[in-house]
Amino acid sequence: MTKLLQKAFEAVRLLPPENQDEIARAMLALAGEDTAPEDIDPAHLPDVLEGLAQAKRRAFASDAEVEAVFRRFDR
Repeated sequence: MTKLLQKAFEAVRLLPPENQDEIARAMLALAGEDTAPEDIDPAHLPDVLEGLAQAKRRAFASDAEVEAVFRRFDR
């Protein structure tokens, strides 16, 4: 294990269990482990479906739109 990964594990140990699980799922997905898809909250389903439809239409935000969103966080 690299020193950086060990440092990351030490930081994650300090987080609440639900955050630890979220990070563990992300790590397993990045490592190529087969994990079951997570359930979608029914309240979020219309937004997820709309996002998938936009992706299918290749209706992505422009670079300028993305930059404008990030600029809001610089304030």
